[in-house]
Amino acid sequence: MSLFDGEPEGPQGPLRTAPLAERMRPRSLDELSGQEHLVGPGKPLRVQIERDQLDGSGSGSMILWGPPGVGKTTLAKIIAETTKATFIEFSAVMSGIKEIKQVMVAAAQAAQMHSRTILFIDEIHRFNKAQQDAFLPYVERGSIRLIGATTENPSFEIISALLSRCRVYVLEPLTDKQITALLRRALEDRERGLGSLELTADDDALEMIASYSSGDCRNAYNTLEVAAQLAHDPAQASAKRIDRALASDAVQQRVLMYDKSGEEHYNLISALHKSVRNSDPDAALYWLARMFAAGEDPLYLARRVVRMAVEDIGLAAPEALNLTLSAKEAIDFLGSPEGDLALAEAVVYLCLAPKSNSVYTAYGAVQREVEETRQEPVPLHLRNAPTKLMKELDYGKGYRYAHNEEGRVADMDCLPDSLKGRSYYHPTQEGREKLLAQRMEEIRRIRAGKRSGA
Repeated sequence: MSLFDGEPEGPQGPLRTAPLAERMRPRSLDELSGQEHLVGPGKPLRVQIERDQLDGSGSGSMILWGPPGVGKTTLAKIIAETTKATFIEFSAVMSGIKEIKQVMVAAAQAAQMHSRTILFIDEIHRFNKAQQDAFLPYVERGSIRLIGATTENPSFEIISALLSRCRVYVLEPLTDKQITALLRRALEDRERGLGSLELTADDDALEMIASYSSGDCRNAYNTLEVAAQLAHDPAQASAKRIDRALASDAVQQRVLMYDKSGEEHYNLISALHKSVRNSDPDAALYWLARMFAAGEDPLYLARRVVRMAVEDIGLAAPEALNLTLSAKEAIDFLGSPEGDLALAEAVVYLCLAPKSNSVYTAYGAVQREVEETRQEPVPLHLRNAPTKLMKELDYGKGYRYAHNEEGRVADMDCLPDSLKGRSYYHPTQEGREKLLAQRMEEIRRIRAGKRSGA
């Protein structure tokens, strides 16, 4: 039974007017492609579904987490069909508390007529805390089995009370090989697919569509449907045949798995930063291009690249900061895409520059010191004395002007008494910082000589 299902169905499934992706939706675990780690033969989730034992590990509620087009909705429908449960499908895209309450009333009524009800919430991460709270009583009582689908990390988007009552299953993107096989099946299937059109397709054409779908099977089906329409047009030179050129027309542009406000945004910037830190220009350029192609704000990328210069390059190559700031100015001046190359240039330089995080580490240590120790007063000899009273109170007494000292170094402590002798900055032997290490050693010798009277 299917409630709130916007797609009409015939005796054998969705009507022929439905999109290809809907018509080809798997109807059983055997038809499901991918996710072998969850529903492959002998896997615990598959065994529980087939034996109708999902309730044995709690309420049977679950969160299906994965990118678009990998089968989250399909798996939920298969679970409902296999376990003979009432299936209520609801989308969180344009809903509020009122709609949620209506759905819960419908779910409660369905639960009275049947032993179990599955409430499927697509894009559950779009619900706020109060909206997610509305499901808790029904999940706790077991009157419904909640299956939520999300493309976002549940740890950040699902309230802990609800998350603790659900099992989280991670669905993986389909491989190009798996999608290519599904496209071939759809092209040949006369019952639900495009078989009645009697089209042929080159292997490299289907492989291109699969590759450009970025693991999203729904998008691959949509692209194949466009390609089929083009190939079915008698005006086309390659009528009845989908070749690489026709597939390229259908694809138009690569589908990138990216959400500037979601986890993938942070995954990609993390990959870029860590590639730079590991001195890998090829990988860094790849991740940078991925973010540009997905529409990332160039100034956001510029800010992060400047951060890399100060965090990971530091004083080993101090010119890196100027270069990254210049790249930021070039982007601001030229705009995208012309200015993108300036940022690519800066990224390659950072990859190949000597690395040092000594200032980053030193500043972190100082911050912890400030947080964990008492706020000591500034030593009197380091204070200014602009008034007579301050001079009478010994402000500035004992201060030694370094420019008047031999070697421009005075034998004078500049930390509070309780922190004397602390050392935070430890230069590396990388790049120009090696010279700074030598200079620090020279300063130590000068100061030690003055203290010994040598």
